[in-house]
Amino acid sequence: MLATVLALAGCAGAPGGATDAGWVAAWGSAMLEQAPPATAAPWQQPMRDVSLRQLVRVDAAGPALRVRISNLFGAEPLLVGAASVARPGAAPLPLRFGGGRELALAPHAEAWSDAVELALPRGAELAVQLYVRAGPALASVHPGSRMRSWAVAGNRVDAAAWPEAVAQEGWWHLAAVDVRAGPRAVLVATGDSITDGYGVPSGSYQRWTDVLSQRLAAGGRDAVVVNTGIGGGRLLRDGLGPSLVSRFERDVLARSGVTHALVLIGVNDLGISHRGRPTTAASRAALLAELQAGFTGLAERARARGVCLIGATVMPYSGSGYYAPGPENEADRQALNAWLREPGRFDALLDFDALMRDPARPAWLRADVDNDGLHPSLAGYRAMAQAFPVELLDRRCPKLGAL
Repeated sequence: MLATVLALAGCAGAPGGATDAGWVAAWGSAMLEQAPPATAAPWQQPMRDVSLRQLVRVDAAGPALRVRISNLFGAEPLLVGAASVARPGAAPLPLRFGGGRELALAPHAEAWSDAVELALPRGAELAVQLYVRAGPALASVHPGSRMRSWAVAGNRVDAAAWPEAVAQEGWWHLAAVDVRAGPRAVLVATGDSITDGYGVPSGSYQRWTDVLSQRLAAGGRDAVVVNTGIGGGRLLRDGLGPSLVSRFERDVLARSGVTHALVLIGVNDLGISHRGRPTTAASRAALLAELQAGFTGLAERARARGVCLIGATVMPYSGSGYYAPGPENEADRQALNAWLREPGRFDALLDFDALMRDPARPAWLRADVDNDGLHPSLAGYRAMAQAFPVELLDRRCPKLGAL
């Protein structure tokens, strides 16, 4: 029988979380650095004279929207000649920046567009179209989008049809979409490839956060789910993207209207610690202490902002040929999970380990929820979403020191 353990501590009825003049996060992604891929035009980087069409699904309804463009990892300016938004198949509406169509975004900067009056229902797909006049050598990208984008030469952002466009999976220079809306629960789920949705077919919306969003909508709950997971991500150190401790403010706490955050991470920290290198009892103890300090720091930062932080245990991965953990590495996972389960570490805890492990072989995922020994299957992602206690989103956490 599927089960999850929920521990609550400190969540109260007082309002909390970030606000930004009536804007609420409706979609988001975590940016990371991507070297130029070996692909044919028009996807070659640095991008020159190319239009991008990128689809997102918004998780909140509203009468107006705004879009955040990112040059977070670029060492040169990002020159956007024009931009637009549209419901698929409809005529595009221009995006403006300070009243103009063009945007010159400095290295390592991000910028919001002006508001666009476009009514969006919850669950609507939105096409964001950018004409990149000149891009940096290193683009700011989310490659694990589980969604195809399209590129075509020239400025086509005001056209509804791009028959000659070339598809590629990923989101380029696109960090967030907000809608104008009243207060509601906003859950930002972050972590590694399990949250990013490894194994999910492109365009199918079957990440565990997608299924949770669908469950919330079906139940009539006024709650948003934003996914900022990064495949290969680690808590403490940079991996395929920046470490969670370094990006927690930008990718979680700074999301508009955030009230709750869920952190599911640690498998890559543990797995990489032994992969291809010897370990000692001292090095393993040091890593465990560092992980504990990292999680404690995230909890303190969230509480200081009035954001309910939901922790999660690390799921089994002994069936993974990629990490091939031995008894010592499995003991480290068990030790970390025991520490995570201690009362008061977070405002709540989801025991995904207890939910997904094989009772007969606790170091392995159950066969019915297992994809490759490390990642859940589509059934596993559904089980995670079904196990989430939605009533948790009815609670609010006060800021530290607030009554």
